[in-house]
Amino acid sequence: MKMNTRNSSVAQAAMAGGQSMYSTQNLSRRERRALYAPVKATQRSSKRRSQPVQPGPGPMGWARPGGGKTLKVPQTPEFRAPTVQVCGLYPFGVGSSLALIGTPLGPHLEGRGMVCGDPVSYFAEGLINNPSAFCLARPGTGKSTLLRHIAGYLPAKGVLPIVLSDWKPDYVDLVERLEGQVIKLGRASGFVNPLDPGPLAKRLTDLPEDVRARVKANIRGRRSNVMEGLCALALGSDLVAHERSVLSKAMEVWDNDNPERVPVVHDILRIIEGRQPALRRFAGDHGDNARYDERVQRLVDALNALDGGSETFGRVFAEPTTTDLHLDRAVVFDLSEFEEMDPTLQAGVQLVCWSYGSTAVSGAKALADAGLAPRRTYLLIMDELWRALRAAPFMVDRVDEITRLNRTLGLGQLLCTHGMDDLKVHNEEATAKAWGFVGRSEIVYLGGLNPGEMGNLEEVFALSRTEKDLLTSWAEGGQVNPVTGEKAPPRGRG
Repeated sequence: MKMNTRNSSVAQAAMAGGQSMYSTQNLSRRERRALYAPVKATQRSSKRRSQPVQPGPGPMGWARPGGGKTLKVPQTPEFRAPTVQVCGLYPFGVGSSLALIGTPLGPHLEGRGMVCGDPVSYFAEGLINNPSAFCLARPGTGKSTLLRHIAGYLPAKGVLPIVLSDWKPDYVDLVERLEGQVIKLGRASGFVNPLDPGPLAKRLTDLPEDVRARVKANIRGRRSNVMEGLCALALGSDLVAHERSVLSKAMEVWDNDNPERVPVVHDILRIIEGRQPALRRFAGDHGDNARYDERVQRLVDALNALDGGSETFGRVFAEPTTTDLHLDRAVVFDLSEFEEMDPTLQAGVQLVCWSYGSTAVSGAKALADAGLAPRRTYLLIMDELWRALRAAPFMVDRVDEITRLNRTLGLGQLLCTHGMDDLKVHNEEATAKAWGFVGRSEIVYLGGLNPGEMGNLEEVFALSRTEKDLLTSWAEGGQVNPVTGEKAPPRGRG
């Protein structure tokens, strides 16, 4: 490369610096000044060092290596507010078409925004016709976690969850944190009387006469439903028409003779065995004592079994209620002591708790409608539905009666089981009724399900191929981590 002579001499002098043969005789004055002058920072580099590095972008972009100007840096609006207001901003505002109504459940899988929803909130906003929901998911895919999430959120909105059957238990710690009531039941302590009309029954006398008659009829209907179910479980078959009539009339006789007292099973048994005149017509005995005894023998056998005469039931249903239900807070019925016991006993306990809680809440609603009690909103959580349905084919009718009355009265309810196969019970007629629990629910939460469930599910509502693939993928087991050797949770658990 060709170089300028003058510049070349400067370079040679610089390379020879520090040597004895160095000479500047051939350099001009200007070259000597350039050689000995200290290095000065350029204006550009000096300006860069004097400016501190900005932690964020400036009005025209990032002022740092690799940065550059941009046409416009959007300025996000900022707001200042006390913590009591800011905490209510969650889920944070984003552009989305999803309505933020109800319990925040999680981000939308295919777009922006938060998915929210629960039966009580949707019903309050007029989005559904009645506050009912059903949850279907395989074990271990987050079914109970979803219900816990809803039960933990709703008290902040003034809705009280009442868990009518907790078998694991899954909800006891949650209700304790909510400063609610835990009612623990067992074979030797902690009883719920199946004939108990609830803690507010004594206040029903304050209601107007027409309202009081309607509420009492509702209570009697629920009481007859649960007693017929328990007697059928004790016998292993459903009651026939005249047996149901005698049982219902015996409870009516007790109410007329003892309006201020709550009966137990033994009291009803004594009335039937005493051949009360009011019962003989319904028994169809034609004035013959022997025929009366024959006609009511199965009913007497069932009541004896419930009154402590059966090893299966013990005295679980024979004692007065030990703990009154408090309707001003969250409540859970802890049934974990029955987890490993006879399935028939489990079904009976579940039926009694569901009926008792529903009766108490319907009574509270009637008092509130009349202005005699504070108005409160409840969500009845009925988990592990399969336990009741698998016990006997007639249990479908008992559960259907409870849920139908709840829908009629506008009581919030959330039923839950592991899949549609749990609702495929002893015969086609009973299965159709059980599938109706899902079909009549205004909201259906679906978690991970087996591929074989899809055909049963389509009997209730249609699903696209994409939706089916998504549901079955959520049920797949998690992958094993090659580093830790631990198995990841199923995809559907979240």
